[in-house]
Parts: sequence; structure tokens; C-alpha cells
Amino acid sequence: MKRVFRNPRILFGSAFLVLFCVIAIVAPYIVPYDPIKVAPRESLQPPTLRHWFGTDTYGRDVFSRVLYGARYSLVLGLVAVGISGTIGVALGAVAGYWGGSIDTLIMRIIDVGLSFPSILLALMIIAILGPGLSSLTIAIGISSAPPFARVVRGAILSIKEKPFVEAARAIGASSFRILGKHILPETFAPVITMATLRLANAIFATSSLSFLGLGARPPTPEWGSLVSAARYQLSVAWWISTFAGMAIMITVLAINILGDGLRDVLDPKLRGNI
Repeated sequence: MKRVFRNPRILFGSAFLVLFCVIAIVAPYIVPYDPIKVAPRESLQPPTLRHWFGTDTYGRDVFSRVLYGARYSLVLGLVAVGISGTIGVALGAVAGYWGGSIDTLIMRIIDVGLSFPSILLALMIIAILGPGLSSLTIAIGISSAPPFARVVRGAILSIKEKPFVEAARAIGASSFRILGKHILPETFAPVITMATLRLANAIFATSSLSFLGLGARPPTPEWGSLVSAARYQLSVAWWISTFAGMAIMITVLAINILGDGLRDVLDPKLRGNI
């Protein structure tokens, strides 16, 4: 914890991430206008004291929609990382601990997943499941699982031959007990670092796919869909896409900075430089 609080990148990234999480939680109570209600008479107004981020084509307050969009983008990213982490850790643990033909089979599947760009793999999954927020989340979660499996498998291969694991086997502990109680906790550091970095990728990917019309449906105020809805109006209403894009950029940047800081603190090879 001392190393954590001495790392400025962790403090900076955590502050912004906590801020966006708080905004996402309290958004329904702090937005000045209904993010979905239309007001045609106030269509395409530039930023003013009344509408800080201006209004969109339907007269909806962009500031309210950007704040409310944090609920969708952050939740989608967190759930997607939860899915990818669960699948990846499970596959990596089985492959790394039992090895043999099981390891070969699982890692060939992981190699196939890694051979596709994650966005392309997500597009293939959405084509099967159909567009929508739930399909988008599942697609991002599955397409992001292979890196988790690689990291966990590598960690387990180096841990399972250590003396404390041999001692657990010697006293008759079952394989599942050894794996769950003695080995997997030792992979906590790389998994946390990977999850933080993949969260930024998941938020960016969900926004990108929503931009393509494969995620949130109008009038849902998700950041990617906000950017997409105004892409043809940049010359007359630049503020609609700009502020939603800035929200994506700041969130992804803050999470990446946090992930870099956690990697520096949790990686034993880098601790001497902190």
C-alpha cells in the first residue's frame, strides 16, 4: 500500500476513474435535463450557460447525455472485463495446471482467438448473437479472454513446481484445493494489471462498436452512439461529438495510466525502480 500511495500514476488514474464511477452512480440525480426528452425548439444550440455542452438535433441537452452515458460505457466495460477475466482465468488455470493434451487443446483455441483482431472477433460474435447492448458486452468479453488465458497459464507454469505447492500435494490436498487456495492467489497481481488495461480497451471497443450501430440503440445516451449520431453534423454542430469523444478519451487515458502504475507496483522486476 505504501508503494501504491507513492505512485503518482495510480493516484491520478484512480482519481479520474472514481470520479467517473461517482458520476455514473449519481447521474440520474445530478443531470440538469432529461437525457431522452426531446425539445425541438432548442435544436442544435451551441454551448451556453443554460446548456453547457449545447444541444443535439432533437434539442436534448448534450451535457446531461454525456453524464448519463457514463452509466452505460463504464458498466459495459466492467461487465465485459468480468466475462473475459472469468473465461480467461479458468482456461489458463486448467491449461497451466493439468498440462498435457488439455493444455495443447486449450492453447490452440487461444491461438486461434489471438490470430484475429479483437474488434473483428467481436464483430463475428455480434453477427451470430445480433446487435444490442447484451450481445455487445458478451462479444467484447469473449474476444478479450485469450490474453487473460495466456497470462494465467504462464504464471501457473512457474508457480506449480514451487516447494509450497509440492508440500500441499504431499499432505494429500486435492488438485482443486491446491489450484484454488495456493496457486491462483499467486496470479492475483498480473490478473489485476491485465484487467485494468483491458478495461480501457473494453470501453474503447464498446464505444467503437456502438459507433458502428452494433451496440446501443437510439435514444440510449451511450458515448459511442453519441459520437456516431452527430458525425454528419460536425461542420454545424461540432459540440455533440466532441464532448462525448473527450469523455471516452479521458476515461481510457485515466485507466491506462492507472494500469501502468499498477504494473510498476505489482511487477517484482520493476519494484526496485519505484
